[in-house]
Amino acid sequence: MNPEENYIAINKHSWNNRTDTHLKSDFYNLTGFLKGETSLNSIESALLGDISGKKILHLQCHFGQDTISLSRLGAKVTGVDLSDKAIESAREIAKDTHADVQFICCDLYELENHLDEQFDLVFTSYGTITWLPDLDKWAKIISRFLKPKGKFIFVEFHPVVWMFDDNFDKIGYNYFNNAPIVETEQGTYADKDAAISQSYVTWNHSMSEVVGALLHNGLNIQDLNEFDYSPYPIFKNMTELDPKKFRIAHLGNKIPMVYAIVARKSE
Repeated sequence: MNPEENYIAINKHSWNNRTDTHLKSDFYNLTGFLKGETSLNSIESALLGDISGKKILHLQCHFGQDTISLSRLGAKVTGVDLSDKAIESAREIAKDTHADVQFICCDLYELENHLDEQFDLVFTSYGTITWLPDLDKWAKIISRFLKPKGKFIFVEFHPVVWMFDDNFDKIGYNYFNNAPIVETEQGTYADKDAAISQSYVTWNHSMSEVVGALLHNGLNIQDLNEFDYSPYPIFKNMTELDPKKFRIAHLGNKIPMVYAIVARKSE
């Protein structure tokens, strides 16, 4: 099996394999979420603002916590994810929380075959584009599903982070998207000691590749910010400087950890 040609099947299995562990993890805190806690962080919350009454498309939603959190703020939300196991769980959580949301299970690039409407806002965040080989196709999907003057809000781990080896001791990967990265991991970011193992295929995407793809597809950049912390302790050797603000201990504030983009579709 050629990993690059079969990345969809490999990654779907990878996410299906993680789902049960993620649902039980402290990282996702499903117990607190079911009681009404939000899964949204301060970075994206500030960018979203008042979304009451807005139609939102949430791309690569995993098992839907952010999707449901957006709906709790008054939005009408549709979540999309590749993993059928995650989407099955998302629907169960939505039922348990009485959330009025819709979930679609499909490869992101095939979304036009499953959905035919436009949205006020498209949202995606944290560890999403690394699973996609072609950002021009990604940006076309975003543009296709946005209404004229609709807004795209994107929060992602910074491409500089993905250059480092697992211990953040040296450069281990190319900054640019020059080849797929095929690896196998033990455990998962939400529970590094979990007794699971999965292979996956990812791609690194430079800042210019991201911005260029959006611009070339009629999405005008309105805001771009970089942050010297991560709201999640998903990497090794992290220290918490404030609640939900983590850095690599020996690197401090010397590298960007996360970036955020707000773009608006042309008329």
